[in-house]
Amino acid sequence: MADTRKTSRYVVPVAVAGVAAATIGLVPALAASGDPDLPEITAQQLIEKIAASDTQTLSGTMKISTDLGLPSFAGLLGGAAGGSASADPQEKLTQLVSGTHTLRVAADGPDRQKLTILDGADEYSLIHNGDDVWAYDSKSNEAFHEKGAGRAGEAPEKELPTTPKELADEILKAADGTTSITVGGTAKVAGRDAYQLVIKPKQSGSTVESVKVAVDAQNGTPLKFTLASVEGGKPVVDAGFTKVDFGKPAASTFDFKAPKGAKVTEGAPEHEKAPEDFAKEFGGLAELTGAKGEGVNVIGEGWTTIAKLDTGAPAPKTDEAPKEAQGFLDALGDRVTGKFGSGTVFKTKLVNALMTDDGKVYVGAVTKDALVDAANAGK
Repeated sequence: MADTRKTSRYVVPVAVAGVAAATIGLVPALAASGDPDLPEITAQQLIEKIAASDTQTLSGTMKISTDLGLPSFAGLLGGAAGGSASADPQEKLTQLVSGTHTLRVAADGPDRQKLTILDGADEYSLIHNGDDVWAYDSKSNEAFHEKGAGRAGEAPEKELPTTPKELADEILKAADGTTSITVGGTAKVAGRDAYQLVIKPKQSGSTVESVKVAVDAQNGTPLKFTLASVEGGKPVVDAGFTKVDFGKPAASTFDFKAPKGAKVTEGAPEHEKAPEDFAKEFGGLAELTGAKGEGVNVIGEGWTTIAKLDTGAPAPKTDEAPKEAQGFLDALGDRVTGKFGSGTVFKTKLVNALMTDDGKVYVGAVTKDALVDAANAGK
């Protein structure tokens, strides 16, 4: 049995990172009306309310704005940035990591969901209906289909809290020492009364200033997610509903048939891939990173966790990169020196990475100084 006392300290930062990744592409604005007057509630009670939420059906409109503090990808990606010809979700959804996007969403239990990205008159839809996953890009008239997505195998057994109170206790236990969790007032989101759960690191050195989750006061469903950086300015992620209905969507919402003349690409489900396919993918990743199997060393805990990887290969020199990439890399990187030698810190408003000239990589949601300190310590 894993030592839950040891692992619990990582729950909140990892969960926040997961939520940020999951909501990149979804979310919204607070209503202009005054904050609602709601009964007082403690952080533990609000967490229990979220955990007890049994929302299975909903439909609505969301907005997501993301600002990682990155320079424009347009020049680097060339034609792809102007509109990918592929309907593959792995390629299309990467567009949501920057800018502001409007989405329509619908859900009817675990087997039916639909997400549509609106771009003027063009739409990109991702539909999960039973064993089928469809993606369709109206601009290119291309579709992507994957069969058997619902039969990818059972999830491994995990020891999880069995009641909302147990889950709340685990989260609050994880917050002890590294994280502050409070209720930060109320708000109106998509016309719904909501409480605001505020999560802040207690540790210095994190790039995260705060995480705010607006929670529906009636049913405990999260309505809005805001991740702010210590750098200030616009939030890194600001995602939420502008309109929401918790009624059951019509079954036809999840029906899809490729339009006449559309190019359809069939994708093999992960569980049907041959072992050699995974070997090729891993080999390609290892070749790209220069990794030789030394593994990742985890430094620190909580919000200031840093992952260290020794690639065993000298870091690439930015002046040897293609011209269209040099400006992008220079805008991202700061040259640094220390006891460890020298290297380059590649920075965003959330995650930073130090690549030393001798091939070591330190990465985490921490400041540049924290990365340099870790490299100097020789950990």
